[in-house]
Amino acid sequence: MKNYYVIGTIVSTHALKGEVKIYSTTDFKEERYKVGNILYIEKGNQMFEVKVKSYRVHKDFELVSFENYNNINDVLELIKCKVYVHESQLHDLESDEYYYHELIDSFVYNENNLIGKVIDVVNYGASDILIIKSAQGKEIMIPFVDEFIKEIDSENKTIKIEIIEGLLGENNEN
Repeated sequence: MKNYYVIGTIVSTHALKGEVKIYSTTDFKEERYKVGNILYIEKGNQMFEVKVKSYRVHKDFELVSFENYNNINDVLELIKCKVYVHESQLHDLESDEYYYHELIDSFVYNENNLIGKVIDVVNYGASDILIIKSAQGKEIMIPFVDEFIKEIDSENKTIKIEIIEGLLGENNEN
């Protein structure tokens, strides 16, 4: 889905009036889910537009309802669907900030040694984490913090990291 970027996944319904519970992966929740905003949902390889009718936070999830989806039966088919924004809805970030899609597919190096390629970026609460797949197929998790991330070239899709003992597993083997 080129030109669209994931901001969350609908994980379940909430109550009977058509609200959905979204596991959100955006840092701009209030902006993305603002009443009246247009979002896009992918279902069966098709992208369709929805307009936000209501938004609130409940127990670390975003509860959102959409116009023309008025009860639980209308939203049941949306469970497990990804929620997107169009690239035209992205705004410029500070020079040291990045959207996840700018980091994915970047090659990660320690000095001149290729560690692997970023396959995903996740956040489990404390900070963002780069998921890197090594040439040997091993998945490596690197916290996206200044202590480890030394340089990012998003145009050339390269990231330079500093490895500390134990970061890549035993004996720093990847």
